[in-house]
Amino acid sequence: MVQNMDLGLKGRKAIITGATRGIGRRIADLLASEGCDVAFCARKADQVAEAARDLQRHRVNIHGSVVNVKEADAYKAWLESAAETLGGVDIFIPNVSAGGGMEGEKSWYRNFEIDLMGTVRGCEALMPTLEESDGGSIVFISTTAAVETFLAPMAYNAIKAALITYAKQLSQTTFRNNVRVNTVSPGPIYFEGGAWAQIKADNEAFYDSIVAQQPSGRMGSPEEVARCVVFLASPAASWVSGVNLIVDGGFTKRVQF
Repeated sequence: MVQNMDLGLKGRKAIITGATRGIGRRIADLLASEGCDVAFCARKADQVAEAARDLQRHRVNIHGSVVNVKEADAYKAWLESAAETLGGVDIFIPNVSAGGGMEGEKSWYRNFEIDLMGTVRGCEALMPTLEESDGGSIVFISTTAAVETFLAPMAYNAIKAALITYAKQLSQTTFRNNVRVNTVSPGPIYFEGGAWAQIKADNEAFYDSIVAQQPSGRMGSPEEVARCVVFLASPAASWVSGVNLIVDGGFTKRVQF
């Protein structure tokens, strides 16, 4: 008998980094709408407060904090505090990113500290608590720029590629303790205030050239990515681990076997 899908998120507890705008914000909103308690962080106090107020409309427990993931000790302390405040953790989504840039070694250090080490430190700090869940789940956020050459050699592309390898290897060691690890790699995503909105304002011809490469003739939205992240994070995807899910509307041209 066919049954309606239930993501099984009601009463689950999630920690998300960088959840006040864009993809992270929509992930938090979707998790909360499914009945999941959420703790999240970002660097700007006003944005944290605004997001927390809005998320509370879902009538779940919401805890927003001002945290700079680059500050290792403060970040790890927040993760431990958030897990304690929530009363455990079932889902961890390290979403925060330093973004792209070509500023020499500065870009490499920034992406290493925030994208890579922010993820590694989060996994290591939360793993003991995730293993106490009856179905722990970690979802990394990478990019299609990590699986195909894109624009120019950049720290962002290479560090995000490292995350895909780390996720796959980690998944092989954690599933025995009931913690799944997956990655979602979005293609170009447009939202007001985001990187592609800035590119459109600064160089509309280049922006239009990227849109022209989209089979659908448009860029994706944060919600379209967030839906995939939330599914992978949920018990509905209980037999999915070690996957890198490309969410790009067909933007990448490689064939995946």
